[in-house]
Amino acid sequence: MLDTPPVLGINCSLSGKSWQWLGGNMQLTTGVGESGELSASAPGIASGEDIVAQLLMARGVAPADLALHREPSLRGFLPDPSEFRDMDRAAERMAQAVIARERMTIYGDYDVDGATSSALLIRLMRMLGHDAGHYIPDRLLEGYGPSGKALVRLGQEGSSLVVTVDCGAMAHEALAAAHDAGVDVIVVDHHKCSPELPRALALVNPNRLDENDLAASHGHLAAVGVAFLLAVAVVRTLRARDFFADRPEPDLFSLLDLVALGTVADVAAIRGLNRAFVAQGLKVMAHRRNVGMSALIDASRLTRAPSCSDCGFALGPRINAGGRVGESTLGVRLLTTEDPAEAAAIAAQLSQLNEERRAIEAEVQEAAEAQLAAQHNRAVHIVAGHGWHPGVIGIVAGRIKEKTGKPALVIALDNETSQGKGSGRSIAGVDLGAAIIAARENGLLVAGGGHAMAAGLTIDEAQLEAFSDWLEGHLAGPVARASAGQVLRLDLSLAPRGLNPSLVETLDAAGPFGVGWPGPRIAVGPVRLVKADIVGNAHLRLIAAGDDGASFKAIAFRAAESAMGQALLHGSRGRKVWLAGRAKIDDWGPRPAAELHLEDAAWAD
Repeated sequence: MLDTPPVLGINCSLSGKSWQWLGGNMQLTTGVGESGELSASAPGIASGEDIVAQLLMARGVAPADLALHREPSLRGFLPDPSEFRDMDRAAERMAQAVIARERMTIYGDYDVDGATSSALLIRLMRMLGHDAGHYIPDRLLEGYGPSGKALVRLGQEGSSLVVTVDCGAMAHEALAAAHDAGVDVIVVDHHKCSPELPRALALVNPNRLDENDLAASHGHLAAVGVAFLLAVAVVRTLRARDFFADRPEPDLFSLLDLVALGTVADVAAIRGLNRAFVAQGLKVMAHRRNVGMSALIDASRLTRAPSCSDCGFALGPRINAGGRVGESTLGVRLLTTEDPAEAAAIAAQLSQLNEERRAIEAEVQEAAEAQLAAQHNRAVHIVAGHGWHPGVIGIVAGRIKEKTGKPALVIALDNETSQGKGSGRSIAGVDLGAAIIAARENGLLVAGGGHAMAAGLTIDEAQLEAFSDWLEGHLAGPVARASAGQVLRLDLSLAPRGLNPSLVETLDAAGPFGVGWPGPRIAVGPVRLVKADIVGNAHLRLIAAGDDGASFKAIAFRAAESAMGQALLHGSRGRKVWLAGRAKIDDWGPRPAAELHLEDAAWAD
């Protein structure tokens, strides 16, 4: 039961949620001037600065720390890298390789986090006057993580040091093979670890079970963030050895565009150090000094400086497309090239692969959703199919999770091996990665791991039913607790005239936003719906007008068939409604206007 009264008296919205304040009452329904702009002198309304302070405090910032969080900087949030276990050992070994000019290979995962982590360390080596090769496994032929065969072969080809990024934390057999072959391996990862660690020269991972409290508090970092901390440690180690006596130190800040992209695209929580990484990294990205990043921005048809949202929905998916349905090395090659022509060609290829990925995804999505009807009472949705492309199952799992509000696993079954590759996405409060590791330890999976919100697995098809039943029993309680009393958290409510570009600019000042640092959600109303229709076969488009004479556009993505969408399409005539969602800028018209990206709605009468 909720102890606080619902916002605007809404106990059950059109999507079945109670509306609650995220923090404090920010109702701005009075005191808005004729222009609709926020004004510190207008009676009954907070200034833009006060709104930002309220947004920050609603996200857990203490009043004394407001200045630190208004402009998140590395100086304010970067920990001493030496706090992390094995960090100094890893930095010493990499510094030794630089000084001795040893052959080094960066072994990365095939997703955005792996590509950006690999690119960061490769670019660092170039700044140090050294070189490092890369190895990105093929998703279909080799699967996730380092293989012993590949590591041994890299050693035979001359690499005395291999650094794995965004993988390796659970690669016990592969790292044992590398150790026996005399290959030094440093693991840089952020995925969950088991109590017994693999045999690596160093394993840098804030999610090690033996980490100290300060290091463990950074368990939300993406691998690229951990790689950046390693870069800081390597430079510090070389500085102590007078390596820079006759050469300039590398500009590590120039690598922050890679950190921002990998952090956002990997859906890492945008809080603490990650907020500083993303805020500063977006500034670096806007300068377009990385040739490959600039080509990626152009291929995404962005005509302005990229935003946090662009990293997640435009830039990231293109990098991912190479590993999902194309050539796994395309992402790291793009982000490390210095040749504009090569960069443009790779970026164009990734855009084409991204379109192919969309088509493949749509087919798998349709087939997966056909299985959901028989699972409406289950706490965890597990769907599986023969011939499904393993490169899109993670995306489909995310779509199912968003649609159902429950954890989802999508498994692509292989006819030849009788095994399936699965990818899962979870909901807040349900640790899917830990459950997958426990299932593997119980003999239900061939392999598996991940983190709280996302996980991957390999399973024998014969074990599928037993695994499904085990996972249902293991997670039914956490899912029920997470789903009980569904709540939509709001930051402020306002009349329609208050929804304007000035408000959007003010709200954005509390960013960057993402998982763990949610973008401001507002309620606008009461309004009448002047128009409600479907666009793109799935999206709900609205034009709403208020009693204050103002009107605005709203769009709810993939919501046309939802209960909320159907109610607004067919039951809104003559009724007033409150609309809730995120305020965005619509710059398609002759001048920018504010619109609402709709997430929920409730009748106002």
